[in-house]
Amino acid sequence: MAQEPKRLYRSRSKRMLGGVCGGLGEYLKIDPTVMRVIFVILAFFYGASLLIYLIMWVLVPEEPQSEAGLASVKDEPPSES
Repeated sequence: MAQEPKRLYRSRSKRMLGGVCGGLGEYLKIDPTVMRVIFVILAFFYGASLLIYLIMWVLVPEEPQSEAGLASVKDEPPSES
């Protein structure tokens, strides 16, 4: 069975500002907090990461609604009923 190609989206469920770091984290399969730390460190040393973040915020599409709903359901702990 053929797999769907991986797509980069801005996250709806793991976002702080625009969802760029959350989307990159999901795409690269790493914790979004690590992506945020990398962006902040690069902003202090090079300053270009702020511009890159803003450009990605504009150019990278937001995660489709159906995938975001599934992602938020997966992230929730099981209910204790």
